Amino acid sequence: MLPSATLISLQKLRKKILREFEACILDYYQCYEAQCIDDIGVKENGHCYRYMVVFQYGSAVLFNIADHEAEPFLDLIRKHASGLLPEMRKDDYAVVEKPLLDTWMKGGLDYIVLKSLDIDGIRIIGSVLGQSIALDHYIRQVDDMVEEFTDINRDMEKTGTFTMKRKKLFQLVGKTNSSLADVIIKLGLFDRSEIAWKNANYAQILEYLREEYELTQRFGNLDFKLKFVEHNIHFLQEVLQNRRSDLLEWGVIILLTIENIISMYEIIKDSNIVPS
Repeated sequence: MLPSATLISLQKLRKKILREFEACILDYYQCYEAQCIDDIGVKENGHCYRYMVVFQYGSAVLFNIADHEAEPFLDLIRKHASGLLPEMRKDDYAVVEKPLLDTWMKGGLDYIVLKSLDIDGIRIIGSVLGQSIALDHYIRQVDDMVEEFTDINRDMEKTGTFTMKRKKLFQLVGKTNSSLADVIIKLGLFDRSEIAWKNANYAQILEYLREEYELTQRFGNLDFKLKFVEHNIHFLQEVLQNRRSDLLEWGVIILLTIENIISMYEIIKDSNIVPS
Protein backbone atom coordinates (compact mmCIF):
# COMPACT_ATOMS: atom_id res chain seq x y z
CA MET A 1 0.00 0.00 0.00
CA LEU A 2 1.58 3.26 -1.11
CA PRO A 3 0.38 6.44 0.59
CA SER A 4 1.22 9.67 -1.15
CA ALA A 5 0.93 12.94 0.74
CA THR A 6 -0.17 15.99 -1.23
CA LEU A 7 -0.71 19.58 -0.11
CA ILE A 8 -3.58 21.70 -1.41
CA SER A 9 -5.53 24.53 0.21
CA LEU A 10 -8.73 22.99 1.58
CA GLN A 11 -11.52 24.56 3.62
CA LYS A 12 -14.88 23.01 2.81
CA LEU A 13 -14.79 19.25 2.16
CA ARG A 14 -16.74 17.15 4.69
CA LYS A 15 -17.40 13.40 4.62
CA LYS A 16 -17.07 10.83 7.41
CA ILE A 17 -15.77 13.52 9.76
CA LEU A 18 -13.12 12.35 12.22
CA ARG A 19 -12.95 15.06 14.86
CA GLU A 20 -9.67 13.92 16.34
CA PHE A 21 -7.64 14.93 13.32
CA GLU A 22 -10.19 17.31 11.75
CA ALA A 23 -10.03 15.01 8.72
CA CYS A 24 -12.24 13.18 6.26
CA ILE A 25 -11.57 9.59 5.21
CA LEU A 26 -12.96 8.46 1.87
CA ASP A 27 -12.66 4.75 1.18
CA TYR A 28 -12.89 2.98 -2.20
CA TYR A 29 -13.02 -0.69 -3.14
CA GLN A 30 -12.32 -1.99 -6.62
CA CYS A 31 -12.19 -5.55 -7.93
CA TYR A 32 -9.55 -5.81 -10.60
CA GLU A 33 -5.98 -6.92 -11.10
CA ALA A 34 -4.18 -4.26 -9.08
CA GLN A 35 -0.55 -4.05 -8.16
CA CYS A 36 0.10 -3.97 -4.43
CA ILE A 37 3.39 -3.81 -2.57
CA ASP A 38 4.74 -6.39 -0.15
CA ASP A 39 8.04 -6.41 1.73
CA ILE A 40 10.02 -7.96 -1.13
CA GLY A 41 8.50 -6.30 -4.17
CA VAL A 42 5.34 -6.11 -6.24
CA LYS A 43 2.68 -8.78 -6.33
CA GLU A 44 -0.60 -9.13 -8.16
CA ASN A 45 -3.82 -8.94 -6.21
CA GLY A 46 -7.40 -9.43 -7.34
CA HIS A 47 -8.83 -6.64 -5.23
CA CYS A 48 -7.66 -3.31 -3.96
CA TYR A 49 -8.79 -1.17 -1.04
CA ARG A 50 -8.08 2.51 -1.47
CA TYR A 51 -8.31 5.34 1.01
CA MET A 52 -7.98 9.09 0.80
CA VAL A 53 -7.50 11.07 4.02
CA VAL A 54 -8.22 14.78 3.62
CA PHE A 55 -7.28 17.30 6.29
CA GLN A 56 -8.87 20.66 6.93
CA TYR A 57 -5.51 22.46 6.84
CA GLY A 58 -4.91 21.37 3.23
CA SER A 59 -3.12 18.01 3.10
CA ALA A 60 -4.46 14.93 1.33
CA VAL A 61 -2.97 11.46 1.93
CA LEU A 62 -3.74 8.79 -0.68
CA PHE A 63 -3.38 5.09 0.18
CA ASN A 64 -2.93 2.48 -2.56
CA ILE A 65 -3.37 5.03 -5.33
CA ALA A 66 -0.60 5.26 -7.92
CA ASP A 67 0.74 8.61 -9.09
CA HIS A 68 -0.85 8.30 -12.53
CA GLU A 69 -4.23 7.53 -10.92
CA ALA A 70 -4.19 10.32 -8.34
CA GLU A 71 -5.61 13.22 -10.37
CA PRO A 72 -9.27 12.08 -10.42
CA PHE A 73 -9.15 11.71 -6.62
CA LEU A 74 -7.54 15.12 -6.19
CA ASP A 75 -10.09 16.64 -8.58
CA LEU A 76 -12.80 15.48 -6.18
CA ILE A 77 -11.13 17.52 -3.44
CA ARG A 78 -10.58 20.56 -5.65
CA LYS A 79 -14.32 20.77 -6.32
CA HIS A 80 -14.88 21.50 -2.63
CA ALA A 81 -11.71 23.48 -1.94
CA SER A 82 -10.90 27.17 -2.06
CA GLY A 83 -7.66 29.12 -2.22
CA LEU A 84 -5.71 26.45 -4.10
CA LEU A 85 -1.94 26.80 -3.89
CA PRO A 86 -0.14 27.59 -7.15
CA GLU A 87 2.19 24.62 -6.77
CA MET A 88 1.34 21.16 -5.41
CA ARG A 89 3.93 19.43 -3.21
CA LYS A 90 3.99 15.72 -2.51
CA ASP A 91 5.88 12.98 -0.71
CA ASP A 92 5.79 9.16 -0.96
CA TYR A 93 5.93 6.53 1.78
CA ALA A 94 5.37 2.76 1.62
CA VAL A 95 3.07 0.98 4.09
CA VAL A 96 3.16 -2.83 3.93
CA GLU A 97 0.70 -5.19 5.62
CA LYS A 98 2.26 -8.57 6.53
CA PRO A 99 0.10 -10.80 8.79
CA LEU A 100 2.99 -13.23 9.45
CA LEU A 101 5.28 -10.52 10.79
CA ASP A 102 6.88 -11.59 14.08
CA THR A 103 6.42 -8.18 15.69
CA TRP A 104 3.63 -5.61 15.49
CA MET A 105 5.64 -3.32 13.23
CA LYS A 106 9.01 -2.97 11.55
CA GLY A 107 10.37 0.23 10.08
CA GLY A 108 12.82 0.88 7.29
CA LEU A 109 14.02 3.59 4.93
CA ASP A 110 10.85 5.26 3.59
CA TYR A 111 8.61 2.32 4.52
CA ILE A 112 6.90 0.64 7.45
CA VAL A 113 5.70 -2.98 7.71
CA LEU A 114 2.67 -3.70 9.93
CA LYS A 115 1.19 -6.96 11.13
CA SER A 116 -2.23 -5.56 10.28
CA LEU A 117 -3.60 -2.28 8.98
CA ASP A 118 -7.09 -1.03 9.77
CA ILE A 119 -8.87 2.31 9.60
CA ASP A 120 -7.28 3.52 12.85
CA GLY A 121 -3.84 2.71 11.49
CA ILE A 122 -4.67 4.70 8.37
CA ARG A 123 -5.76 7.61 10.55
CA ILE A 124 -2.49 7.52 12.50
CA ILE A 125 -0.26 7.19 9.44
CA GLY A 126 -2.27 9.75 7.48
CA SER A 127 -2.04 12.29 10.29
CA VAL A 128 1.76 12.21 10.41
CA LEU A 129 2.18 12.30 6.62
CA GLY A 130 -0.33 15.14 6.37
CA GLN A 131 1.41 17.13 9.09
CA SER A 132 4.80 16.56 7.48
CA ILE A 133 3.85 17.84 4.02
CA ALA A 134 2.01 20.84 5.51
CA LEU A 135 4.96 21.63 7.76
CA ASP A 136 7.14 21.79 4.65
CA HIS A 137 4.80 24.45 3.28
CA TYR A 138 5.10 26.62 6.40
CA ILE A 139 8.87 26.12 6.55
CA ARG A 140 9.16 27.45 2.99
CA GLN A 141 7.02 30.46 3.93
CA VAL A 142 9.23 31.25 6.91
CA ASP A 143 12.39 30.71 4.84
CA ASP A 144 11.09 33.35 2.41
CA MET A 145 10.56 35.77 5.32
CA VAL A 146 14.06 35.07 6.66
CA GLU A 147 15.50 35.75 3.21
CA GLU A 148 13.53 38.99 2.95
CA PHE A 149 14.83 40.26 6.29
CA THR A 150 18.35 39.18 5.38
CA ASP A 151 18.13 41.36 2.25
CA ILE A 152 16.79 44.27 4.33
CA ASN A 153 19.69 43.96 6.77
CA ARG A 154 22.21 43.88 3.91
CA ASP A 155 20.69 47.04 2.41
CA MET A 156 20.81 48.77 5.79
CA GLU A 157 24.46 47.75 6.15
CA LYS A 158 25.31 49.25 2.75
CA THR A 159 23.18 52.41 2.81
CA GLY A 160 22.66 53.08 6.50
CA THR A 161 18.97 53.75 5.83
CA PHE A 162 15.71 51.85 6.15
CA THR A 163 12.98 52.43 3.57
CA MET A 164 10.28 49.85 4.39
CA LYS A 165 6.74 51.23 4.73
CA ARG A 166 4.78 50.66 7.95
CA LYS A 167 2.07 48.80 6.02
CA LYS A 168 4.60 46.29 4.66
CA LEU A 169 6.05 45.73 8.12
CA PHE A 170 2.60 45.14 9.61
CA GLN A 171 1.90 42.62 6.86
CA LEU A 172 5.04 40.72 7.84
CA VAL A 173 3.95 40.82 11.49
CA GLY A 174 0.59 39.30 10.55
CA LYS A 175 2.22 36.66 8.36
CA THR A 176 4.61 35.66 11.14
CA ASN A 177 1.87 35.37 13.76
CA SER A 178 -0.46 33.43 11.46
CA SER A 179 2.30 31.00 10.44
CA LEU A 180 3.04 30.00 14.03
CA ALA A 181 -0.66 29.79 14.91
CA ASP A 182 -1.40 27.62 11.87
CA VAL A 183 1.39 25.17 12.71
CA ILE A 184 0.37 24.78 16.35
CA ILE A 185 -3.43 24.98 16.08
CA LYS A 186 -4.36 23.76 12.60
CA LEU A 187 -1.76 21.02 12.24
CA GLY A 188 -2.17 19.90 15.84
CA LEU A 189 1.49 18.92 16.15
CA PHE A 190 1.24 18.78 19.92
CA ASP A 191 -2.30 17.43 20.20
CA ARG A 192 -2.80 14.12 21.98
CA SER A 193 -4.00 11.22 19.82
CA GLU A 194 -6.91 9.37 21.43
CA ILE A 195 -6.21 6.32 19.27
CA ALA A 196 -2.57 6.15 20.34
CA TRP A 197 -3.54 6.87 23.94
CA LYS A 198 -5.85 3.86 24.07
CA ASN A 199 -3.71 1.41 22.09
CA ALA A 200 0.03 0.93 22.62
CA ASN A 201 0.47 -0.51 19.11
CA TYR A 202 -0.81 2.67 17.50
CA ALA A 203 1.24 4.74 19.93
CA GLN A 204 4.31 2.85 18.70
CA ILE A 205 3.43 3.64 15.07
CA LEU A 206 2.80 7.29 15.89
CA GLU A 207 6.06 7.79 17.76
CA TYR A 208 8.04 5.94 15.09
CA LEU A 209 6.62 8.06 12.26
CA ARG A 210 7.03 11.31 14.21
CA GLU A 211 10.67 10.40 14.71
CA GLU A 212 11.05 9.22 11.11
CA TYR A 213 9.73 12.53 9.78
CA GLU A 214 11.53 14.55 12.49
CA LEU A 215 8.41 16.58 13.23
CA THR A 216 9.65 17.86 16.59
CA GLN A 217 13.08 18.83 15.26
CA ARG A 218 11.61 20.52 12.18
CA PHE A 219 9.18 22.50 14.32
CA GLY A 220 12.09 23.51 16.55
CA ASN A 221 13.98 24.81 13.51
CA LEU A 222 10.85 26.62 12.33
CA ASP A 223 10.38 28.20 15.75
CA PHE A 224 14.03 29.34 15.78
CA LYS A 225 13.60 31.01 12.38
CA LEU A 226 10.37 32.67 13.51
CA LYS A 227 12.18 34.07 16.54
CA PHE A 228 14.79 35.54 14.17
CA VAL A 229 12.00 37.13 12.13
CA GLU A 230 10.28 38.44 15.28
CA HIS A 231 13.56 39.96 16.51
CA ASN A 232 14.00 41.77 13.20
CA ILE A 233 10.40 42.94 13.22
CA HIS A 234 10.80 44.34 16.74
CA PHE A 235 13.98 46.17 15.72
CA LEU A 236 12.41 47.63 12.58
CA GLN A 237 9.32 48.70 14.52
CA GLU A 238 11.59 50.67 16.84
CA VAL A 239 13.31 52.24 13.84
CA LEU A 240 9.95 53.30 12.39
CA GLN A 241 8.79 54.55 15.77
CA ASN A 242 11.97 56.59 16.23
CA ARG A 243 11.58 57.93 12.70
CA ARG A 244 8.02 58.96 13.50
CA SER A 245 9.15 60.57 16.76
CA ASP A 246 11.84 62.48 14.87
CA LEU A 247 9.24 63.72 12.40
CA LEU A 248 6.99 64.85 15.24
CA GLU A 249 9.90 66.63 16.91
CA TRP A 250 10.76 68.41 13.68
CA GLY A 251 7.09 69.30 13.28
CA VAL A 252 7.03 70.84 16.75
CA ILE A 253 10.26 72.74 16.03
CA ILE A 254 8.85 74.09 12.77
CA LEU A 255 5.60 75.17 14.46
CA LEU A 256 7.53 76.90 17.25
CA THR A 257 9.71 78.63 14.67
CA ILE A 258 6.66 79.84 12.76
CA GLU A 259 5.08 81.04 16.00
CA ASN A 260 8.24 82.95 16.92
CA ILE A 261 8.41 84.55 13.47
CA ILE A 262 4.78 85.64 13.74
CA SER A 263 5.40 87.03 17.23
CA MET A 264 8.46 88.94 16.06
CA TYR A 265 6.49 90.30 13.11
CA GLU A 266 3.73 91.49 15.44
CA ILE A 267 6.29 93.17 17.72
CA ILE A 268 8.02 94.90 14.81
CA LYS A 269 4.68 95.94 13.34
CA ASP A 270 3.51 97.40 16.65
CA SER A 271 6.79 99.24 17.16
CA ASN A 272 6.46 100.95 13.77
CA ILE A 273 3.02 102.36 14.52
CA VAL A 274 3.23 106.13 15.15
CA PRO A 275 0.75 107.38 17.79
CA SER A 276 -1.65 110.09 16.56
